[in-house]
Amino acid sequence: MILTLVVFAVAVVLWTCTPLDDTFVALAAVVALLLFGVLPASALAVLGGSTTWLLIAAFVLAGGVSASGLPARLATSLVGRARSVRGLMHLTAFALLLTAFFVPSTSGRAALTLPVHRALRVNERVSRALGVLFPSVILLTAVATLVGAGAHLITSALLEQATGEGIGFGQWMLLGLPLAVVSAHVTAEVVLWLFTSRADRAEPLTGHAEPLDPSDEPTVVLAARSEGPLPGVPCSNSPRQHRQFSALTRPEITSLVIVGIVSAGWLTESWHHVPPEVTALAGAVAITAPRLGTTTLKAAFAEIPWSLLLFMAATTMLGSALVSSGAAHTIATLISPSHLLPTVIAVSLLAHLLIQSRSARSSVLVPIVIPLAAAAGMNPAALAFASTAAAGFCHTTTASAKPVALFAGAYSPRDLLKLSAVLAPITGALVLACAVLLWPHLGLPLK
Repeated sequence: MILTLVVFAVAVVLWTCTPLDDTFVALAAVVALLLFGVLPASALAVLGGSTTWLLIAAFVLAGGVSASGLPARLATSLVGRARSVRGLMHLTAFALLLTAFFVPSTSGRAALTLPVHRALRVNERVSRALGVLFPSVILLTAVATLVGAGAHLITSALLEQATGEGIGFGQWMLLGLPLAVVSAHVTAEVVLWLFTSRADRAEPLTGHAEPLDPSDEPTVVLAARSEGPLPGVPCSNSPRQHRQFSALTRPEITSLVIVGIVSAGWLTESWHHVPPEVTALAGAVAITAPRLGTTTLKAAFAEIPWSLLLFMAATTMLGSALVSSGAAHTIATLISPSHLLPTVIAVSLLAHLLIQSRSARSSVLVPIVIPLAAAAGMNPAALAFASTAAAGFCHTTTASAKPVALFAGAYSPRDLLKLSAVLAPITGALVLACAVLLWPHLGLPLK
């Protein structure tokens, strides 16, 4: 147990205080635990376990969907309908929420939507507000789906090991989607209030979303109505342009059908008992099949972030070591169980200031939260889910998360601090309200 604590503490210090690669640190820690016999050699099976295969298949599916151009079409179609700056912010938030169901990576979603942000042209204040909105909503809406972030899969795996039951795709979406929807639109209002003027919010816009080709960057052209249409932009009421944009291509239809079938399979797992990784693999095969698919298996595999998968597997093993060795229980006994839920949420909200990786935060927090919940007579799954949802907040600095870094050119560091000061307590309050008032009615009681 002491050895586990020492290795884990060293890993946290290296993650927090050194420029060493997170995956390298996690794997080195796992190797140390394997060499000293804390983890059995059979634990390496997690590297090829169901969670890893689920995420691999999800990334292949995402590659096929992205290659079809469907996520960019959805985003630009919605955003192009904006007729005011407030409407633009809320339509953007909703469009970004939808991308969580197509791309199982917050950094992947940020990269996918970055061209959309660059194409939005209103004024300097609104552009800066959008630069803050995009990564903020991407991070907070990942909670809508189990595959929205690797941390979610880690939480489910650790719960399954500790209690015998994880959180499935359908239950996760039932619990996380309401929080994601509210968070997206609350964030839009906060950004509007902090970064735009009353005149900006009320200013009418003319919009036009140009037809998309999967090989091209999406384009949405917006301008203040008083300025008139931009030079060279086709009129938005052109029937020909409208038909071109609204007609789905064959690859888009294919990807939409495959994703729909896979999602339905995940949601109905309790009826047919087909494991989610098997359903995902079937979808991955279909979307890369010759003639039917939208991409090739080779191209999809080239886009998989293998370092992320290794990191997720390694941090899951570290979390498992904390649970199985009794180290997590020892740490938990040092923490008072009174006011446990708000304490867990507050610590999870602030954890990104020390541990930048979302997966690492879950591998540190969840193994401690589980025995804490058991000692306090509370439901470990409820506290673990609340912790994971709160840990999705990581907006304070540019280095806090990759989506924030990708949009760094659109805002200043001071903008992030201003947003974080307002959005952090709101996010904590939303998670607390869901845990107390909503999730117990959706099958996740606190006790």
